[in-house]
Amino acid sequence: MGMLKEFREFAIKGNVVDMAVGIIIGAAFGTIVKSLVADIIMPPIGLILGNVDFSNLFLVMKEGATPGPFATLADAQKAGAVSLNYGMFLNTIISFLIVAFAMFLVIRSVNKLKREGPPPEPSNRDCPYCLSSIPIKAKRCGHCTSDLSKA
Repeated sequence: MGMLKEFREFAIKGNVVDMAVGIIIGAAFGTIVKSLVADIIMPPIGLILGNVDFSNLFLVMKEGATPGPFATLADAQKAGAVSLNYGMFLNTIISFLIVAFAMFLVIRSVNKLKREGPPPEPSNRDCPYCLSSIPIKAKRCGHCTSDLSKA
């Protein structure tokens, strides 16, 4: 029973809950980015490059039950062909770059918030007569006894 209680205390701690929420949001964000790449970014790039669908860029390494050529990756996989799917890999690389850039922006923002404010006001100054360091509010130098109200 003691181990169960200890596990419950561990699971209820803020860091574990925060981490779980972060993982769930991260997974949802990954799905959004995957759709962004596949449905928004890659179609215009494919159109510019002459109606190329990056998800259907593949190289047949071994013919399947039905010989090629295959119009789409789905057709090749349906026929049982072994293929090198470099178009899907390109989509994944672009997705990774978008997620990495988004994480960079988030971490950069958090670091800006964590930075300390302006430096504290100085508490010492130099005596204009003997150049010794004295408290900023001093009326008389503790080293040369000069009257600082005249300076």
